[in-house]
Amino acid sequence: MWRILKDPRIFAVAVVLAFLMMQGIRVERTNPPARSEISTKPDIKPLLHKACYNCHSNETAWPWYSRVSPTSWLIAYDVRSGRQRLNFSEWGNYRASVQSRKLDDVAQKVLGSDMPPWYYAAVRRDASLTQSDRSQVWAWATTESNALLK
Repeated sequence: MWRILKDPRIFAVAVVLAFLMMQGIRVERTNPPARSEISTKPDIKPLLHKACYNCHSNETAWPWYSRVSPTSWLIAYDVRSGRQRLNFSEWGNYRASVQSRKLDDVAQKVLGSDMPPWYYAAVRRDASLTQSDRSQVWAWATTESNALLK
């Protein structure tokens, strides 16, 4: 064991072999059909597509690096957990009270710059929201949430 760590050539070979072995562990990258899409104002839909839909819908655009382990594991996990928390492609399947709660969460996370996550925006620069975009999404989500509670 210590010999592997002491000899840089053996260590490099071990790292390459481990990387190649990881490629055999595949993850599921699927896009189920959108059953009940959210309807929004025309100026909001592009913002949601740009910043949210890759993780929060059934319309994920799987980049080339989503086929390379271990990155593929992280991306698949983020998409799976994102869809579980909020799925714009399944919006009509949520009760009105759940929709309202999810919209409140969207408003809070977008205004607080929690979404999209920094690491996603760093890789996908086109997914970044300007402060104006954030304000628009916040206003839409807040208005829609309040309307659902009436």
